Amino acid sequence: MKILTRYLAREIYSSIGLVFATLIMLFAFLDFIHELSVMGYGQYSLGFVVLFVVLTIPGHLYELFPVAVLVGTIFALVQMAARSELTIFRASGASTGQMLGALGKIALPMIIASFICGEVLAPPSERMAQKLRLKAMNSQMSLQAFRSGVWVKDGGNFVNVKSVMPDTSLLDIEIYNFDETFHLKTIISAKHANFLEPGKWQLGEVSETRFSKGGVGRSTVQSQEWQSALTPEILSVMLVVPEQMSAYDLYTYASHLKENKQQSARYEIAMWNKLVYPFALLVMMVLALPFASYQRRAGGVSILIFMGIVLGMVFHFSGRLLASLGALNSWQPLFSATAMTGVFLLLGLILLWKVERR
Repeated sequence: MKILTRYLAREIYSSIGLVFATLIMLFAFLDFIHELSVMGYGQYSLGFVVLFVVLTIPGHLYELFPVAVLVGTIFALVQMAARSELTIFRASGASTGQMLGALGKIALPMIIASFICGEVLAPPSERMAQKLRLKAMNSQMSLQAFRSGVWVKDGGNFVNVKSVMPDTSLLDIEIYNFDETFHLKTIISAKHANFLEPGKWQLGEVSETRFSKGGVGRSTVQSQEWQSALTPEILSVMLVVPEQMSAYDLYTYASHLKENKQQSARYEIAMWNKLVYPFALLVMMVLALPFASYQRRAGGVSILIFMGIVLGMVFHFSGRLLASLGALNSWQPLFSATAMTGVFLLLGLILLWKVERR
């Protein structure tokens, strides 16, 4: 089985590499075409466009891993079946269980590579790409699709931030402080804020309005320290969508939301999805194995490759759809993140069972 595993690994890895190269070139080209529509804003020149596209490649690598593994494995196994190599392996005593074991060993390095890509490479690369784009276009980023900016609950305060700069400094901040009976005590307005250290910000051009039984008081200072649990990492979550963040950042932000009794379902689903997603590669290999039993006369390699692409796309987009539905309907995050992987695993096992019965 060691010889079989090594031979399978060589064939499958080369096929997956070919599929990866094709998909990455396609998605990079589409990104390039999209960015050309905004090229010329500020200093966003062709060089920045190319750099932006290059920085988004790790994110595409992570997203396309299951599709590439499924299509590449199908292509390799079907080609081996067409050359009667798999028939020879089976005739020499290799069972379906041994084939699955070999595929599991082959999948392990790719699972590790996918996890590293999703946790270490893609999140900072995507964040760097967004910051580069913002700086080059001389723009500031609105944190939410509200005219008033984003609202954050921070302990007993409600914080409104109009915009965040690429270096995560804040512009136009308002801090509303309430007492235990939910009566408004103070409103602190600042033109800008810079992060000093965990738990501490430096507010600039500050005006404070105080409400009491005796009336309303107002004061202004040039600068003032602000004690807050908010950090640049929490605020930078707005620069990258949850699906492109690391599991650790998602856990941190979801915990922050839950501590302040806010909805965290989307970030919890994304966190579980990041932990489960690499193991979908093994599921894709299990699903690919039954395709090796189909001969060329049953429809041709191209038909099987097309079916693999369709299944990969269905897995990718239905997984995202289920995650969105889970966030909207407050489904259990672990279920929303793993349901499609479970469905495809069941589909692969059913196809294997049917093949074994023939």
